[in-house]
Amino acid sequence: MTPALSCTGLSYSFGTSKAVDGLDLLVHPGEVFGLLGPNGAGKTTTMRAITTLLPVPAGVIEVFGHDAARQKMAVRRLLGYVPQQLSADAALTGRENVSLFARVFDVPRRQRAARVGQALDAVGLGPQAHRLAATYSGGMVRRLELAQALVSAPRLMILDEPTIGLDPIARDSVWDRITEIRTGTGMTVLVTTHSMDEADQRCDRIALMHLGRLRALGTPAQLKSELVAHRRKSGETGLPPPTLEDVFRYHSGSGLGDPGPGSADEKGAFRDVRRTRRTAHRLG
Repeated sequence: MTPALSCTGLSYSFGTSKAVDGLDLLVHPGEVFGLLGPNGAGKTTTMRAITTLLPVPAGVIEVFGHDAARQKMAVRRLLGYVPQQLSADAALTGRENVSLFARVFDVPRRQRAARVGQALDAVGLGPQAHRLAATYSGGMVRRLELAQALVSAPRLMILDEPTIGLDPIARDSVWDRITEIRTGTGMTVLVTTHSMDEADQRCDRIALMHLGRLRALGTPAQLKSELVAHRRKSGETGLPPPTLEDVFRYHSGSGLGDPGPGSADEKGAFRDVRRTRRTAHRLG
């Protein structure tokens, strides 16, 4: 079976700073795959390379067998992307927002109205499609952005912190929709999140990055079992069963993810934090 995504020796540098260092990944069709790691781990650079926003050599990244270097447009047509920052226009209705994305993704004119309606219905926003996005709750905005990404019928959905700033009820609502769509269509999901509980409950497998390299890979249960085995080998006894957060801390040291002065991730850190906080405030 052709992998949904394969990265072979992915490396990327910004000047003398190496953001990703020889990353190998294989994502199976239909799974929810979590890409985790502390700030500065290289997750954002990896995502940008997968979405063809950063150039990579031929043969390094393939999406359903299409080379991200030689077949950029074919790869882009297979992708849906929900960014961390807000992408919905508050001055447009829900339907107008999704229609705009349908045009951007070059959905055929004859199919556009039906595809927009299907995407809105899939996320439970059909009855509210006539309302301005400015009147939506935080959870509704994230579901609207999911509809925007779904209108092109992607085979690989990339979610960057999809529930940031949401309360537990809204967070579950977004994930319930993602799960329903995945079950109904077989869509593959690649997600980044800093919520370890979310990753534990929602991801089939997890890759944990630190300082540009892959540190651990497996199901949440496997990663926790490996940590138990390490504790036994080290003579650590009497500890409670590890959580995925314990696994995260074990593989990333202090968890601060300091990539060193002048790194590419560090240069954009303040800007990214500011955007993230603005997003959380607007969704709150």
